Amino acid sequence: MLAKDIAQRYRQITQSVAHACAQVQRSPDDVLLLAVSKTHPADNVLATYTAGARDFGENYVQEGVEKIEVFDELQPDNQAVWHFIGPLQSNKTRPVAEYFDWVHAVDRLKIAQRLSEQRPASRTPLNVCIQVNIDDQASKSGCTPVDAVELALQIVALPNLNLRGLMAIPAPIDAQADETVQRAPFIALRTLFERIKQQLPAEHAARFDTLSMGMSDDYAQAIAAGSTMVRIGTAIFGARQYPQ
Repeated sequence: MLAKDIAQRYRQITQSVAHACAQVQRSPDDVLLLAVSKTHPADNVLATYTAGARDFGENYVQEGVEKIEVFDELQPDNQAVWHFIGPLQSNKTRPVAEYFDWVHAVDRLKIAQRLSEQRPASRTPLNVCIQVNIDDQASKSGCTPVDAVELALQIVALPNLNLRGLMAIPAPIDAQADETVQRAPFIALRTLFERIKQQLPAEHAARFDTLSMGMSDDYAQAIAAGSTMVRIGTAIFGARQYPQ
């Protein structure tokens, strides 16, 4: 896909997100559009940056690190914010702690501890979200809602992490289902978010402000349920190209 086409698609999605916000009387400033750039080349990512995107989501450690290095070389005043949104193994935490600004998929204490220990002293605390398996899918990563409460209290005790909120990847929605059914997992995550926020110490509760939920096929329902960050990949960059 040509760079100009990707830029146009990014602008169209920006408008669609703003429209989804208006439909539920929310300001578009309350919802961050995260461009999920995994498997797409750095040139395509740069096209969205030129069009105004600043936040990018990567699922694979080495691929993400390479893109970050490219941006640092090509953009002297680089303002890109890099989010690691894929499952994270404990042996891959160091480059994530060193290069990324956010991690969305923290689902156990061991990962959080390693990220905190490996965050360079020269960088600000790493923003993290707890990934919750909100509808108990066997194929999805994430802790249970019950475990998320205890994990949140453990993370805020770690010195180099900044607990920002929760993330979930619900099962694909049924387009024929009632809106109440479509929004149910998102509302469940928002309810859990509010419960955790009430239990955090005041200084940490003030920074606990992120509901990372909603993707290309369901972001409108997620926004209606209270999402503050939608992760959009296919609708911007087209179908992903995985290696054979």
